[in-house]
Amino acid sequence: MSVFNKIVLFILRSQLSGWHEGTIAEQRTRQERSTRFLRSPKQVRFQKTSDPGVPSEWIELSGSEPGIILYLHGGAFALGSVNSHREFISRVVKETNCKALAVNYRLAPENPFPAALDDAIKAYEWLLNNGYRPSQICIAGDSAGGGLTISTLLALQEKGIPLPAGVFCFSPWFDLMLSGNSIIENEKVDPILSGEVLKKYTEYYIGDHQPTEHFISPLFADLNGLPPLLIHSGRDEILLDDSVRFYEKARNAGVDVSLTIWDDMFHVFQLFSFLPATKESLKQFSAFVSQLIS
Repeated sequence: MSVFNKIVLFILRSQLSGWHEGTIAEQRTRQERSTRFLRSPKQVRFQKTSDPGVPSEWIELSGSEPGIILYLHGGAFALGSVNSHREFISRVVKETNCKALAVNYRLAPENPFPAALDDAIKAYEWLLNNGYRPSQICIAGDSAGGGLTISTLLALQEKGIPLPAGVFCFSPWFDLMLSGNSIIENEKVDPILSGEVLKKYTEYYIGDHQPTEHFISPLFADLNGLPPLLIHSGRDEILLDDSVRFYEKARNAGVDVSLTIWDDMFHVFQLFSFLPATKESLKQFSAFVSQLIS
């Protein structure tokens, strides 16, 4: 590991330590405050909307292309918001020149499964009902939002609704059983997550359901017929095996799927704009989107 990455990890460990302590309300407040000094690119505009039936926000450049990114934020299904991810989504918008509809889906434990999934489906259906073609839309998400992107595809597929052009996942959480070997193997090098912490948030989210249900843990789903998928994960994150196992299963199902694993990187490292790996990851995301959206 480079000296630069070691310094970054040291800073992260010190700044993010204890993010999961206190009540859910305290955690959410702390997270919102931690992003208050982040500044989005000046060219990007923001407009809140409730039109999809879910509190959302349009994030776009003045000359955005017709493509739409339906963005589902991370936060272990209990934390996170458009506010916490606005700066990051702004960078995604600037890189792709698409506009994003960022969704404030309902959070657990107040709103356990399937509330978040229902909200994601509602937002996608709203796009279709308002003139956007499936070929214009990509769904993207990070962490829990990354898993939610696939759950959304599965639900749309089951309902017979046309699927989007493709999906991009940053460090996705596909397995709420927490059965991957990397949960244990990478616990000492992952500066953000631990198996114990994720187990708590799993309980918040699933309620009376089982973690192996395919809309909860898409790793256990039938993946036939899904659109092109691109997955980026860090080599040092405890959810690495979620991406690896999902990639292998999707490929075996005939899905056009790609996986990039970034050495020395951690969970959703793309949130940190100063990392060289972040810039390259977003470039790859942009290339993926430009090939698909028409």
